Amino acid sequence: MNDLDPLSPNSADSQRRLMMALALAMALVFAYSFFFSPKGPPPEATAPDAGQVVDAGTPGATAGTGTPPAAGTGSEAGPVASADATPPPPVRTLNLERQSTHYVFSSQGAGLTSAVLQGEKMREQQHLTIGDGFKLLFGGDVPPPPQMNLAQPVAGQALPLAVSIAGPHPLPASTPYAVAEPAAGQEGATFTARQGPWEVTKRLQWQKEGFELVYTLEVKNTSAQAATGELQVHYSRAIDPAGEHAPSFFGGVGNLSYASCHVADEKHKLSADQKQPDPEKLRGAVQYFGIDQQYFLSALYPLEGAMQGRCELLATPEARGVTAIFPLTAAPGQTVTYRFGGYLGPKEPDLLAAVPGPFVRDSSGAGAGAFVPNLGETVDYGMWAVIAKLLVTIMKFFHGLVGNWGVAIILLTVLVKLLLLPLTHRSMVSMEAMKKLQPRVDEIRKKYADDRERQNTEMMKVYQENKVNPLGGCLPMVIQMPVWIALFATLRNSYDIYQEPFFGPVWRDLTYKDPTYLLPLALGVSMIITQRLQPQMGDPAQAKIMTWFVPIIFTLTLFNYPAGLALYIFTNNVLSIAQQYGLRKWLARKGGGGGGLPAGTATATAGGKRK
Repeated sequence: MNDLDPLSPNSADSQRRLMMALALAMALVFAYSFFFSPKGPPPEATAPDAGQVVDAGTPGATAGTGTPPAAGTGSEAGPVASADATPPPPVRTLNLERQSTHYVFSSQGAGLTSAVLQGEKMREQQHLTIGDGFKLLFGGDVPPPPQMNLAQPVAGQALPLAVSIAGPHPLPASTPYAVAEPAAGQEGATFTARQGPWEVTKRLQWQKEGFELVYTLEVKNTSAQAATGELQVHYSRAIDPAGEHAPSFFGGVGNLSYASCHVADEKHKLSADQKQPDPEKLRGAVQYFGIDQQYFLSALYPLEGAMQGRCELLATPEARGVTAIFPLTAAPGQTVTYRFGGYLGPKEPDLLAAVPGPFVRDSSGAGAGAFVPNLGETVDYGMWAVIAKLLVTIMKFFHGLVGNWGVAIILLTVLVKLLLLPLTHRSMVSMEAMKKLQPRVDEIRKKYADDRERQNTEMMKVYQENKVNPLGGCLPMVIQMPVWIALFATLRNSYDIYQEPFFGPVWRDLTYKDPTYLLPLALGVSMIITQRLQPQMGDPAQAKIMTWFVPIIFTLTLFNYPAGLALYIFTNNVLSIAQQYGLRKWLARKGGGGGGLPAGTATATAGGKRK
């Protein structure tokens, strides 16, 4: 028989079955395309043509309240494209190594998994023990702290720079994205995802140097019906609770990170120990948002100007996070574009003042009209801002001359001492005069030991007759106090001095405490010497408190304060001791060994009695 095996691929039946299968497949494809694929708007519709791009900053892009439509309305009124038919792209990791920062992106959410700053100063603040300090002092080796990573993912939270859409057709922050490799010579990345009616394209661009970026989001409605929701832009960072502490009197300057958002005319910050701000205060024109660390900043801002929306802040001991939420309304086929500038880098005032730089202006197409966020306000010196900025300017000048910030602080101390020299000279002369009056004062104390009011009256009479101010010795310290506090605020906030050493490997960061405690101890000894050079005020018990107790408390307080502040106060004390010693020598020569008191004082006492 000439009949072929019906199971053979060469049989007539097999060929007919193949033709029928091909025909059926073509029919299914045609039916799917006709009944289920996205359709354009009907001719009578007034919506924009398919593919039209609308900027999110224009009135057309923010029409309405931006709240998701109620069930059964909006994009739920008709069929939408389904993403279930297309398998999600595989999860990929994209590494972008630049001169200033090494970025790592995950295609799962198209967000950052790492943003490691490069450079010797771009490090976490190191927490050294006293053992580490003496190990460094005697030539041992302690590894430097790790490089600063501005994008440490938080478990269970959206990745930094991830986006999501809330509403009837949500797009989660963990949506898989397809990754387009950057072309040769280009600095950037492009991610694309599609789910439900939404097609999201994210473009990030950098320049070869610097810490700025351009972040463009294009959200397209691929359905045949209008779609409404809320676009959510996320930025979070994991925190190590063991390495973070709030500022306290004996605990030092602190190193808290904040979830931050500037809405309308007010900047809002939230740490783990703070109360959540009123949600209504976080609603309005969003100027910028991000994570505000002590010396570093991760921030995004709308390039076309402050955008109406709201912020949600998250602060736990393990994480800080901010979500900026903006209204989203897209007609069928319409693409809504959001353009953001970004800064991920140190809080260096000159760099912050230059945001947005020429690259961001040109790449975004905004040009000279690009919005200028006030990122400089994140360097917060508080009420001492005027003095602190002046101190930074002076220290920068000295640093330019000597190349060492510790020496610059010493030269700042000398300059302030010279400016206050006339005042301190008069104060020290007055204190020396009080020493000559001390026998007379002791006599009054004994005579009126049971009458404290009469005792004080007689003592003040003696001081007035001899033109001596009993509080004159405190005046130079009172005037120095604002300088100390302003310098404290400077060291706590100034990136210029952060991670800057004094001498050798021991004092490797003047904004951090002295790990050996040698500077605070030297300061305490110098303060005791200064107190002993001054005349005793009040009874002996009070004198002992001023001579011993106050310096000890002051020393213990400064154990955990910046080494730069201890260096300033110690230098000031040494200069004061030298000045007072020199003044005594000068007064002795001027008075022929008799004391050299101000006019009227020499005749006021003789053997403890008035003439």
